[in-house]
Amino acid sequence: MNLQVIYCNHQTASLGLRERLAFTGEEQLAAAYSQLRAQFPGSEAVVLSTCNRVEVYTAQNTEVSAPTHDQLAEFLSDFHGVPLEEFLGDLLLQSGPAAVGHLFRVCSSVDSMVLGEPQIVSQVKEAYRQAEENSACGPLTNALFQGAIRVSKRVRSETRLAEGRVSIASVAVGEFAKGIFDRFDDKTVLVIGAGEMAEETLQYLKSDGVRDVVVVNRSRERAEELAAQWGGHGFGMEHLPAKLAEADVVVAATGADRPVVGVEMFVDARTGQADRPVFVLDLGAPRDVDPGVADIDENVFLYDVDDLQETCQRNRERRSASIERALAIIDDESERFMQEVYHRATGPIVKRLREQWSEVSQAEMQRLRSN
Repeated sequence: MNLQVIYCNHQTASLGLRERLAFTGEEQLAAAYSQLRAQFPGSEAVVLSTCNRVEVYTAQNTEVSAPTHDQLAEFLSDFHGVPLEEFLGDLLLQSGPAAVGHLFRVCSSVDSMVLGEPQIVSQVKEAYRQAEENSACGPLTNALFQGAIRVSKRVRSETRLAEGRVSIASVAVGEFAKGIFDRFDDKTVLVIGAGEMAEETLQYLKSDGVRDVVVVNRSRERAEELAAQWGGHGFGMEHLPAKLAEADVVVAATGADRPVVGVEMFVDARTGQADRPVFVLDLGAPRDVDPGVADIDENVFLYDVDDLQETCQRNRERRSASIERALAIIDDESERFMQEVYHRATGPIVKRLREQWSEVSQAEMQRLRSN
């Protein structure tokens, strides 16, 4: 049996590259899984794509059938239309025990830009669910991803990683927005998008005193639903230009495959308001806000996820004891996984697992949807 992951993340590749390699939306993921099945028949696969990482996990019965580093890199290049020479040096490949430990660290947020952030667990679960829906997952990747989710729960319960500022939004607002505004109770906050990251951002901002909340989303119903939780107002995307003109704080987290806020739109929104500061936080990868927005005038303060690197590194240094404890747990769980699943999952065991997989996958899909 062979298990491996090829990936780039916030430590190895710039946001500009990550957004070009990102997988966005169910249709694009379905196309990616179709291409993976065609190129690597018999391989299981799970694609994990977030604002901070792009990772492709594969598993096979034998090393002979395993795709190579170059083959997986070529898949990324062909699928996204990005020349191989532009990113090959930013890709890492890990296999066997190293791949197991890598996913366990990712899912436990030890490998996250913001140490202890809870969203990564949901993102791992969603990646696993998408693989299942596209018939790309299997008994080996099932064992791996279920193990990773279990390890993340143990790390959160046995360490202090989840204490303090543990989301990108909380770090960005705490470190940057508070350097622009003394208070938030008199500010209008515009959130573009209505997913989990948007919800986490609103939760943090409301705890900091924000009263005036506006949510804009492709689905007006979802925007209204999220805004209502925080006493705000929701609108469809056609209202975005007008709402930009009213906002003091803009947070964009849509999951779109191209910017939803362009320079021209923002210039129009700033007409007659160049003396009024506006804080813009782009949490998208691909980016939701055209980087050129930062150059419109001196009172536009635009930050993206890569701008948080230095602050997050200081946070890691302050919490070294929790990191050490988490890594010890991950090492213990990785060894257990290797003993209980990896080394024994060969020959007849893999055959038996695959025979049982149809029933297991249906139950697992139902469980993932209910969590």
